[in-house]
Amino acid sequence: MNLEYTPDQRAFRQEVREWMEANVPREKLPSFDLTREGFEAHRDWERKLNEGRWGMVTWPEELGGRGLDLIRWLIFEEEYYRAQAPTRVNQNGIFLLGPTLMEFGTPAQKARFLPRMAAGDDIWAQAWSEPGAGSDLAGVRSTCTRDGDHYVLSGQKIWSSRAVFADWAFGLFREPGSERHKGMSLILFPLDAPGVTRRPIERMDGEQVFAEVFLDEVRVPVTDRLGGEGEGWKVCMATAGFERGLLLRSPARYQHAASKLIALYQANKDRLPASMAERVAQSWMDADAYALAIYAMCSRLAAGGTIGLESSTNKIFWSELDMALAQTALDILGPYAELRGAELPGEWLDYWVFALAGPIYAGSNEIQRNIIAERMLGLPKG
Repeated sequence: MNLEYTPDQRAFRQEVREWMEANVPREKLPSFDLTREGFEAHRDWERKLNEGRWGMVTWPEELGGRGLDLIRWLIFEEEYYRAQAPTRVNQNGIFLLGPTLMEFGTPAQKARFLPRMAAGDDIWAQAWSEPGAGSDLAGVRSTCTRDGDHYVLSGQKIWSSRAVFADWAFGLFREPGSERHKGMSLILFPLDAPGVTRRPIERMDGEQVFAEVFLDEVRVPVTDRLGGEGEGWKVCMATAGFERGLLLRSPARYQHAASKLIALYQANKDRLPASMAERVAQSWMDADAYALAIYAMCSRLAAGGTIGLESSTNKIFWSELDMALAQTALDILGPYAELRGAELPGEWLDYWVFALAGPIYAGSNEIQRNIIAERMLGLPKG
């Protein structure tokens, strides 16, 4: 694949680079999963991005974006990671719900939700998984009972990303008595609504990445349903395609990590075996291959194509690439990987701990391999 940029694309890259250099905080922001203060600091960064019209560059201008194509989004992401800008606290909104709203939302829903999402005024959580339904979304039991022009929501969600401090959530609910893929709807609901209870779930490091969400007869207008009634499975599969296949994990994340891995190797190569150079090179090639594959996908989408079943292959690739990058870094550092503090390499240990979750979230890799076997390769069910 011969990847060349047009003069306009190169000019756009320069515009992004100059803005980032002038506006990215010099000091790392506190974690948005540890305290309300850290969360609000990241919300302020989302607002700063919106002031520069960088909230989500592919959205139409009237909805808070710049109306740019996906190739320019990839360029933006490369410059974003190059500048080591803060992690997007609203990634569930802008990368998952936002594109789904573009596809299934009414004009009124788009006008109501997307500009506030781009501005950081509404931060979104994902409320899909349940205690008895993790990767098997068709097994959700939380219900939406129609009562005139409202739904009454009841049930429990778990592992809801960003739900501790977020403002809104998008969840999957089913009509009472329905089973599996039928009778489900995707419904948007405020996390401060009467009847909603949030309980933080702490990781080993104390960060409140997730929350349990309990819904006790929560009333939500029917107008806050995304897509048709009972069409929640179709809508959620579109969201899952964005999550697994493209938007949630841009190639720039892995290219940036691969560049840092090369620098780490160069600083330690005198004491490392020759085989380590091969592992570092493989990680760099895999990151580059993923980037080229996504550029090809974006070109196909621009020509009117869709994200198909390859979203499952992408998800497996990027999650296992993340683990390979982190494991290689830890093997280079050896016992020093666990040291923390100023000028110490503890960040690679944090990267590794997070990478371990990659094969689980966004649909476990075991489930993705089943999808590939059955739907792409046509193999019989075991």
